[in-house]
Amino acid sequence: MTVTVIPAADRHFWSNEWLSSRQSFPGTGNFDIFANAHGVLAMHNDDVVDPGEGLDAHHHQNMEIVTWVVEGSLIHRDSHGHTVTLEAGQAGAMTAGRGITHSERNAASRASGRRLRVIQMWVPPHAAELEPDHGYRDFGSRLAAGDPVVVASGRPQHAGSDALTIANRYAALHVARPRPGRAITLPAAPFAHLFVVRGEVSTSSRELPRAPIAEGDAVRFTDGGEVTLEASTDAEILYWEMHASFDAARPA
Repeated sequence: MTVTVIPAADRHFWSNEWLSSRQSFPGTGNFDIFANAHGVLAMHNDDVVDPGEGLDAHHHQNMEIVTWVVEGSLIHRDSHGHTVTLEAGQAGAMTAGRGITHSERNAASRASGRRLRVIQMWVPPHAAELEPDHGYRDFGSRLAAGDPVVVASGRPQHAGSDALTIANRYAALHVARPRPGRAITLPAAPFAHLFVVRGEVSTSSRELPRAPIAEGDAVRFTDGGEVTLEASTDAEILYWEMHASFDAARPA
């Protein structure tokens, strides 16, 4: 097993007048996001959006985009008729397929002062030119128990579950809000990506430093076994389980 820690302070940072984006994989500027992928994960942005602001209509094609709302509310509108407001603890999954145009904005008014914090993640589809679609689901009540919850997946074993469906048969996103002092276990995979949304956790991996993994830190695992972690404070984590590399997963 190989383990790479990406400290929060080492993430690529980009900002403008209304957006602060901290990126576990460089996603803005002159970067090849496909060459920098880990497993099938090519984008993992931790974004804070000012009230009343956001991205105007823009186009995507042949990408699976998963959005996890941490704080505030996000309004999604797209060219296929979907208008959805996502709150904290809710996820959205968009199949861009042969082409979709959408906008994403902080649903709060400028006068409210409520910021939006959202994690957006991109993985390739296992087939090109799919029918564009968007789905969403609330996972807040299921996360209350502290155990990992499969939030989005294209893995065959998760078909028919409560997870949002993504068109990538090699990947699943698990989210957990582990209770302090109680260990949880995340599945083994050839590639895995652990991100601490908030709080502090420690893992059983001998390859990791003894210091806790804290908010904004990410860990990339290759050829690893199960990951057991324990929170020392109230925490939230995202964990991508991936069974192929980016090149193998991309449609021909």
